[in-house]
Amino acid sequence: MGEQLRLYSYWRSSAAYRVRIGLNLKGLPYEIAPVHLVRNGGEQHSESYREVNPLGLVPVLEHGHRKLRQSIAILEYLDETWPEPALLPAVARDRQRVRALAQTIACDIHPLNNLRVLQYFDRTWNVPHPEREDWVKHWVGEGFRAIEAMLTDHPSTGRYCEGDTPTLADCCLVPQVYNARRFGVPLDEFPTIVRIEQACLELPAFDAARPENQPDRPPE
Repeated sequence: MGEQLRLYSYWRSSAAYRVRIGLNLKGLPYEIAPVHLVRNGGEQHSESYREVNPLGLVPVLEHGHRKLRQSIAILEYLDETWPEPALLPAVARDRQRVRALAQTIACDIHPLNNLRVLQYFDRTWNVPHPEREDWVKHWVGEGFRAIEAMLTDHPSTGRYCEGDTPTLADCCLVPQVYNARRFGVPLDEFPTIVRIEQACLELPAFDAARPENQPDRPPE
């Protein structure tokens, strides 16, 4: 493979979780560089980490001397650099659908329940915890209703979001379902999402990427 891969990650970050899945699906060895997003006010705010990512977010993937940022862009870089197994389908219309599913999660759902948003509610506006949880449940529910509609009865939906091979869409879906469970979002109305999540988690690449299987997970 040549140059070493090093992933700046936090065990419970859903964006880092996406990239761990992608790396595992590609069979690429990588080193985890933990960035604790809560301890001491958040290690992502340190001057040293801001040199890695000026926005102060995870993940960042180092490939040799290059620092790659933004989880979707990183996953597409992996797909272009190591084409097999592919995370994007060969046909343009199928690639568009996979990207639409992935971006619905990464752009429309995830930013509204990101840690820094919830911390801003808490530290700046003193929003009580129950109201913050209601915010998360509302926006995840809104997004999941759209995803469920995009998946249910669509001819391209198979065992996974697109056919019977995991794609970029599955790399995004599984971490977002993990977040939904964390915040107690009811999933009964999303049977297709839950079915696909369970199918994905049966694969070693997804299982190894789970938050509970990360080396920086704090002890119980």
